[in-house]
Amino acid sequence: MSYALPMERDLWDYEIKAREKGYRFVVGVDEAGRGPLAGPVVAAAVVFSPESEITGLNDSKKLSPTKREELFPQIKEKAVSYGIAVVDREVIDEINILQAARLAMKQAVEKLPSDPDLLLIDGNQKIDSSIDQWAIVKGDAKSFSIAAASILAKVTRDHIMEDYHHLYPQYEFVRHKGYGTQLHRDLIAEHGPCPIHRRTFKGVTEHLNR
Repeated sequence: MSYALPMERDLWDYEIKAREKGYRFVVGVDEAGRGPLAGPVVAAAVVFSPESEITGLNDSKKLSPTKREELFPQIKEKAVSYGIAVVDREVIDEINILQAARLAMKQAVEKLPSDPDLLLIDGNQKIDSSIDQWAIVKGDAKSFSIAAASILAKVTRDHIMEDYHHLYPQYEFVRHKGYGTQLHRDLIAEHGPCPIHRRTFKGVTEHLNR
């Protein structure tokens, strides 16, 4: 069987290795939004055919917002299938951010139309699933499928935060997407937390019950 060799050739190593071991429906899984003080955590699961090529695909953190937006529709168009899941602030505060991120990844996988053979998970934590899994540290920089999932998750979350900006313009979510920048922390101190701020996160807890 022949495999596509895009410019980012090394990104295919895990997918090729998986198929050489007999896996056929190989899914990359990643999340975005573990660090922010506000908003949801979002996860995506993506599967490609071995012939897929998307020029410029890389870890979402290494790409500009403009490039991520450019790749976002290409990934959706060229993927065999994909799933995106959103876990809201309330759940994050109830079960903690690590478990919420794992839940979001599980839900993203469950949205795929067919059951995968193998999950390539970004990081060192597997998810609650009976499907075979490879946890890959810094996987979004090592796997084509995980890199694509990282972009879908990141851009989807950015769009959600941009929508929240219109609901709560005083926090300027469009500028920092909920991350704990100095601007964001100053605005929390000035206005107090809003309904999408994570009540269990340092930077928010000290401003509750005002």
